[in-house]
Amino acid sequence: MKKKNGLFHEFSKGIIKENPVLRLVLGTCPTLAVTTAASNAIGMGAAATLVLICSNAVISLLRNVIPDKVRIPAYITIIAGFVSMVQMIVKAFAPALDEALGIYLPLIVVNCIILGRAEMFASKNKVLPSIMDGLGMGVGFTCALLLMGSIREILGAGTWFGIDVTFGVVEPMLIFVLAPGGFFVFGLLVALANKLAGEDGEKQTAGCGGCPMKDKCSKTECASKEVADNGNA
Repeated sequence: MKKKNGLFHEFSKGIIKENPVLRLVLGTCPTLAVTTAASNAIGMGAAATLVLICSNAVISLLRNVIPDKVRIPAYITIIAGFVSMVQMIVKAFAPALDEALGIYLPLIVVNCIILGRAEMFASKNKVLPSIMDGLGMGVGFTCALLLMGSIREILGAGTWFGIDVTFGVVEPMLIFVLAPGGFFVFGLLVALANKLAGEDGEKQTAGCGGCPMKDKCSKTECASKEVADNGNA
């Protein structure tokens, strides 16, 4: 039971608490670029998830074999192999998606999320937890892209997955499919993710008591002396 809970934790942490896009702020470039439509978001998310799972599994298997000095080039080589396979599959079965994603599909090789999980988790843990970590991060990445892509497509184009959802009643706001709209939606979703994760910005203690440099600050000594004098008085 404990093992199952541990695996579930590795999976679930990437959904909200450590969401790679909205909490760790990784992979921002493809996030802003491909989320002009919900279908593009699903495609990029699925491709990245598949690469995450496969690369995490292989890197975990080889974690005791790969020399420490060449681990980053080795990780990139492994990731590049899986990205190439995914790209060929997309080209063969979804050419329209391949055209829509453009350069951002092969650039998954240097995506900070994938390389970061390889370095921080897969290289230090066993295969099954690494697979669950990759799956959770991939699902979190896909959810963030889908949510952002849906908002931008509905508000900016009046459609969702290409289907008209405004029925001619509301005029689409083109700015949402442009860069400023992308940054605006991204900022709102980051704030929402922080709220859901329970980080509402805790109030800091005022005065010298809340200062990390209080032990080396002369003002603290003066304040302590003043308190002592007032007490003696």
